Amino acid sequence: MNPSSAPLRRNLRLIICDDERDTVATLCEILRDEGDQVREAHAGAQAIREVRTAPPDAVIVDINMPGISGYEVAREVRRLYGEFAPVMIAISGKWTGQTDRMLSKMAGFEYFLEKPCDPQVLLGLLAPLRRQPPKRLISLTDDTLIPPGGDSDAGVHD
Repeated sequence: MNPSSAPLRRNLRLIICDDERDTVATLCEILRDEGDQVREAHAGAQAIREVRTAPPDAVIVDINMPGISGYEVAREVRRLYGEFAPVMIAISGKWTGQTDRMLSKMAGFEYFLEKPCDPQVLLGLLAPLRRQPPKRLISLTDDTLIPPGGDSDAGVHD
C-alpha cells in the first residue's frame, strides 16, 4: 500500500479532568500509549483553562467534582467553542442514572461512560476522530466565566 492511500490515523489532543488522580493517571497512560497528546486537569476550573490554552479534539470529564462540576465544564466549553466544540465525554462513578445521562446531554456531552470505564469503549468513541483531519484551531478572545473562589486549585500540581 502506498503512503498516499493509507487510511488517515492521527494522534489526538485530549484533556482528562477528574478529581480522582488515579482515574486521570490510568486514562492518560492508556491514551498516551495510543500516541495521543494528553493534558491533565484535577478540577473544573483547571479543565476550562486547559481548553482555552489549546483547543482539544476531545475532553473527558468527571461529572461529580468539587467546585465547578463536569456539567458546568461542558456548558462552558460549548459556550466558548460553539459549533467548533471538541467531543465531550462524561465519566461518572456516582451519578449514573437515567436522569444523570439526560442532564449530561443537556450540558453538552455527546457520550456518557460509567466508572471504571472500559478502555476499549473509550478508544472506540475516539476512533472516528482519528480518521478525520484535525479541526481548524480557533482563537478564543472572550474571558472564561469562573466565579471568584468558585473552584480552588490549591495544592494541585501538574
